[in-house]
Amino acid sequence: MTTVLPAQTPGREEIGRLYRTRLSKGRATLGELLGGELETESQGAWVTTASGRRLLNCGGYGVLLMGARHPTVVRHVVEQLHRNPVATRVLLEPQAALAADALVAKAPPGLDRVHFACSGAEAVETAIKIARTRGKDRLIATHGGYHGKTMGALSLTGKALFQEPFRPLLPGTAHVPYGDAEALAEQLEAASGRACVVIEPVQGEAGVVIPPPGYLRTVQELCRTHDALFVLDEIQTGLGRLGAWWGADEQQLTPDVLLSGKGLGGGIMPVSAVIARAEVFAAFDRDPYLHTSTFSGMPLAMAAVRGAIEAIEEEDLITRARDLGAEILDGLRRIAQETFGDLVREVRGRGLLLGIEFTEPGPAGDLLVELIQQDVVANHSLNSHLVLRFTPPAVLSPAEVQFLLAAFERACRVQAARYVPTSEGGTAHAWR
Repeated sequence: MTTVLPAQTPGREEIGRLYRTRLSKGRATLGELLGGELETESQGAWVTTASGRRLLNCGGYGVLLMGARHPTVVRHVVEQLHRNPVATRVLLEPQAALAADALVAKAPPGLDRVHFACSGAEAVETAIKIARTRGKDRLIATHGGYHGKTMGALSLTGKALFQEPFRPLLPGTAHVPYGDAEALAEQLEAASGRACVVIEPVQGEAGVVIPPPGYLRTVQELCRTHDALFVLDEIQTGLGRLGAWWGADEQQLTPDVLLSGKGLGGGIMPVSAVIARAEVFAAFDRDPYLHTSTFSGMPLAMAAVRGAIEAIEEEDLITRARDLGAEILDGLRRIAQETFGDLVREVRGRGLLLGIEFTEPGPAGDLLVELIQQDVVANHSLNSHLVLRFTPPAVLSPAEVQFLLAAFERACRVQAARYVPTSEGGTAHAWR
């Protein structure tokens, strides 16, 4: 069925002009590079464009675990929209309390206080402020880690490209190699009980970097030994993306603070959360105006949170993410290695956070563009130009999984011709 834009909506050329003149020339160029399509509708795993094309959405940067417009989330949000979408911020409001309780019920043991925000970066900023209230003014993060682009969060994000235009950032911030417990121990010893460690259970924007076995447990133990605040950033990895409620669950981690976001709004509302131990949350308990935001805990977003948690449970999306992820990972690995050969360094993933790392620049970006031509949306990795990522929803049907793998194979065959050398010194399709 062809989607028709409302009569008052301009076409792609005019929208492109408005992007260039009102939003960002760079963003307009990127959109044109990816085909210049206007996305106008979404449902489940699919995005529909103004021209009527349907694309399987395996991108979205972790937001759409339950697909677009999941009926359970829609029901909660629509009911709240017609009742009370934005609160007074003076009276007590039921949706915030109920959403916080539902989230605590799924969090690691001991985390029982919640602060809601609108974006992942805001959640990171909140964690930094919690650390300051505990006397922790030395921040330690990891190279390649991604925690957002507001000034505090950017100080933690381990990518100089994003940091350089905005220096000086927060003082007292250090970065260590991800997976290197000894380097972390050295920093913690130097910080003398004043440190806050912020780390991801799997580095998403670094290209789906999975830590060595036991590393996260060691991080937690080092934080306890050196009286450091342990903040686990699960904004991208939490709520089932890794095939478990949280990355913390796999190693039975109990952080002082856990950050959630992206899928927390059910793919409908922007919402994030900081879930903390009561002890470290104490300053915010004493003074509710110490850290506030107009739209923190707004009823419409809280309804989405409740709907998202309900949808995950009623459809057992945790198990589906684990099983689908294993199936898709096997398929991507087979196809990538067969077509690109030694140009593929590794195909890796956990649940439905999947990455293909190449040995040289080029293939990841070219495949991203080619996949659009094959009606599939994927992700680039902000902190690694070598990695193509897939973050598909857990609601994919068997037919949709096959569609994805077939499209990926076609894209790989087209692009492999540009990269895979032949015995004559040119390039040729790897399967010939």
